[in-house]
Amino acid sequence: MSSYPALRLRRTRSAGWSRRMHAETVLTPANLIWPLFVTEGDAVEEPIASLPGVSRWSVDGIVARARDAAAAGIPCLALFPNTPSDLRTEDGGEALNPDNLMCRAIRAIKDAVPEIGVLTDVALDPYTAHGHDGLVDGSGYVRNDETAEILVGQALNQARAGADVIAPSDMMDGRVGLIRAALEDEGFVNVQIMAYAAKYASAFYGPFRDAVGSRGLLKGDKKTYQMDPANAEEALREVALDLDEGADSVMVKPGLPYLDIVRRVKERFEVPVFAYQVSGEYAMIEAAAAAGAGDRDALVLETLMAFRRAGCSGVLSYHALHAARLMGA
Repeated sequence: MSSYPALRLRRTRSAGWSRRMHAETVLTPANLIWPLFVTEGDAVEEPIASLPGVSRWSVDGIVARARDAAAAGIPCLALFPNTPSDLRTEDGGEALNPDNLMCRAIRAIKDAVPEIGVLTDVALDPYTAHGHDGLVDGSGYVRNDETAEILVGQALNQARAGADVIAPSDMMDGRVGLIRAALEDEGFVNVQIMAYAAKYASAFYGPFRDAVGSRGLLKGDKKTYQMDPANAEEALREVALDLDEGADSVMVKPGLPYLDIVRRVKERFEVPVFAYQVSGEYAMIEAAAAAGAGDRDALVLETLMAFRRAGCSGVLSYHALHAARLMGA
């Protein structure tokens, strides 16, 4: 290799056109998935205090957001329901209602903006009275196999409503294989599964729980089914199992604190890997910008580029629409 002064690495950085030409990583709106929170009512917008700039929207508002996303080049939306408290039960039975909030939002989006993809969360925490992702026994332990049976019904319910991507976020063992088999049996052969394969028991989820109304309901914690932040090899085992069971893509959650996991998964399996830039990460960027600690636009684009550089095919981000518009400016 040449040495200085024959080799000057600053040469290719000296002009904007050259920096663009030599960029190793590209970020476009097509790399973004926009998470949205659905609530009951008509013409309802409920700002979420712990997520400044993010709101819960009634179904008509969600359709309007879908149009915004399509116009900005975002290919997919991720939906999360804020189920009314009187419909939250010990067994999360509202998840199986074909006319529940999630299913109505799916149908409305696919009717109005059929060209945009809809990714749906499969887990029981938006529907349970105790805030856990599954059925709980007398000791407070989440029962795996009984929960997985309900998750299959939930996934089929969403697929029948028109979901394009089923995303099990519950972290129950074996659920991906059961869901894939059920989708095949019902003829949903092109419905994708994006498995939350490495979802950690993280301190970064607080604002999300506010958004779906589960923070005050949660009894105990989720450490018996979500992953220990200390573990990396275990994440690779989780990913391997979900791929063997039929996942089309896998997700690492949270995002920036786990870029090492993203990189290891990508290098080991060479499959589409997504990351969720979770609510706590979003809130920190907003707080930093509000405090004058950094330029909001630059922080948003730099963090999203970090996901792409680490190996992500795409990122779920509450900043998705803002970032897409910055890229199109």
